[in-house]
Amino acid sequence: MFRRVVTVVVLVMGAVLAPCQTRPAAKVPRVGFLAPQGRSLPLLDAFRQGLADLGYVEGRNVVIEPRFAEGQYERFPELIGELVGLKVDVLAVTGAVTARAAKKAATDIPIIFTVVVDPVADNVVPSLERPGGNITGVTSFDPQQAAKQLQLLKQVIPGLKRVAILGDQGVSEALMKSGEEQARALGLEPQRLRVAGPNPDLEAAFARFKQGHADALLVLEEPVLGVHAQTIADLAVKNRLPTLFPPSRVAAGDSSPMEPARPRASTAWQRTLTRS
Repeated sequence: MFRRVVTVVVLVMGAVLAPCQTRPAAKVPRVGFLAPQGRSLPLLDAFRQGLADLGYVEGRNVVIEPRFAEGQYERFPELIGELVGLKVDVLAVTGAVTARAAKKAATDIPIIFTVVVDPVADNVVPSLERPGGNITGVTSFDPQQAAKQLQLLKQVIPGLKRVAILGDQGVSEALMKSGEEQARALGLEPQRLRVAGPNPDLEAAFARFKQGHADALLVLEEPVLGVHAQTIADLAVKNRLPTLFPPSRVAAGDSSPMEPARPRASTAWQRTLTRS
């Protein structure tokens, strides 16, 4: 799903940037890229590669201006202001929180979003059919994603009965509700918990998982969880709680050695997901 989302975004970007090719050679199109996480972001590399595949090679006929909030959402106006000041031709953003901030602060620049589960419920666009204004993009919602992830957990954790599902209060509940429904359909008991950004109390979250006797944890693909993926992975290892991350966060915990005999969630289960 991750690669498909990036491909669609790049195709839209190509359509927006096409008119720029009529400019003099000295004036190449400038693309702003804004993400809530830190700089080690696979999506940016995939974005660059996607543009290159369409003939937009950074440093030759396109300039990419990346900005990262490093988990500090209050910096969005400042970062968007920088990109507006650079007169970017188009702005690419990831996540619902970022998209809402861009929509508010950059009213005269085309904005393209991705990794937004429900653009309507998240107040990014008024309608999927007619987004209107200067913003459009793609939804990353796959109703079957949670089912596949939970099936994988059942395969690698014998006797799995209770699964915790971690979400972000800052976005719609579409992924959380889907996860709960899919868990029950598979005979599992879901334990939901949504944390608030930009600095969620993850220690308290894991304490609640322990109190609820969770056998495993499913981390949803939502903004604040992506920002704090490494912390979640570290806490999962500390609490010996098998944890499954979305494909876009498989790097969290890779520095830890995989020990199959122990529930090293952040590495063992992620690598299993990557191979599937």
